[in-house]
Amino acid sequence: MQSVRALTLKLKENIGKVIVGKDDEVELLLTALLASGHVLLEDVPGTGKTMLAKSLAASLSLSFQRIQFTPDLLPSDLTGIHFYNQKDGEFHFRPGPLFSRLILADEINRATPRTQSSLLECMEERQISIDGETMALEKHFMVMATQNPVDHQGTFPLPEAQMDRFMIRMKLGYPSAIEGKEILMRTAGAGGLHSGRAESVATPEEVLEAQHLCSQVQISEDLLVYIVALAEATRKHSDITLGISPRGTQALLRAAQSYAAIQGREYVLPDDIKHLFIPVCAHRLVLKKRYETLGSPAERMLHEVLEQIPVPSEEGLESSVK
Repeated sequence: MQSVRALTLKLKENIGKVIVGKDDEVELLLTALLASGHVLLEDVPGTGKTMLAKSLAASLSLSFQRIQFTPDLLPSDLTGIHFYNQKDGEFHFRPGPLFSRLILADEINRATPRTQSSLLECMEERQISIDGETMALEKHFMVMATQNPVDHQGTFPLPEAQMDRFMIRMKLGYPSAIEGKEILMRTAGAGGLHSGRAESVATPEEVLEAQHLCSQVQISEDLLVYIVALAEATRKHSDITLGISPRGTQALLRAAQSYAAIQGREYVLPDDIKHLFIPVCAHRLVLKKRYETLGSPAERMLHEVLEQIPVPSEEGLESSVK
C-alpha cells in the first residue's frame, strides 16, 4: 500500500499550496475519494470549501463543474435535456453539468426537494435516467456538496435518503491564528489571494488503481462484527429515531479500508473505524424531536456508543488476519 500512501502524500502537498493547514480534513477528503464516496462540507461561508474542491480537481486533471443551487434550479439544469434541432429535424441530447467528473454542489440545501432528488440516482449508481434512457457517468464521478449550518432562511433540509448517500460529512472550521497569518501573507504576496495554484500531480488512472488497492485491504471478521455492533447500538438508542443503515455500515467499511491504505497499511485497525465513525455516521442519524432545538448532539451520542461497544482484542485480530 506504499503506492497509495505516496499518491495521497503527493496530493496533500499539492493541495497545501492553496489550502493552509487542514491536514486532517484533506485526509478525510482523500479517504472518500479512494473509497468512491461523496462528501458533504458543512460550514459557514469563506472557509475555503470551494477552493478545496477546485484544488482536488486540478490535482487530478478532472473535469470540474460548480453548480450554484437556488430555489429556481430545475432537475433538467443538472442532468441535461433533449432539444429539437430544426436544421436536421431530429432531437439531440445536451448533457448537463452532472456529466463532469467532480461536481461541487454549492449550497445544496437551497434547491427544492425535487431538484435535490435528481442527485439520488447519480450518487448511488453513477448513472442518470432521462426520458427512459439510462446514461452512465464517469468512473471518477464524485459529488462535493456544501451547506451553511447557520443560515436556514430559504433552505430545504436534505432528506434522510440524500444524507445517507454522502460517505463523509466534514467541517473545515476557522483557521488557527498561525494559519490565519499565513493566509494573509499569501494574500498580500505577489499574485494576491489566488497566487497559489494546485497543479496536476496525478492522473485519473492512478486514482482508479489506488481505489482498487484500497478495496483489497484486509479486515478481520472481528472488526466486521464490531462495525455491525456499532450500527446496532445506534438503532437501539433511546434518543435516536433512525440509526445507521446497512449503506452506512458499508460506507464505514470502505472508508476504513481507504484510510488504512493511506497510512500505508494492508489491514484495518480498530482505531481506523473509531476515527471515521463520527464523520461517516453522524449525519445519517435521525434524532428524537426533543433534540431538534439543541443543535446537533449526534456526535455526542456516537461517542457514547464508542465507549459502550467493546473493541475486538488484539489477539483475535491477529489470528483473523493470519
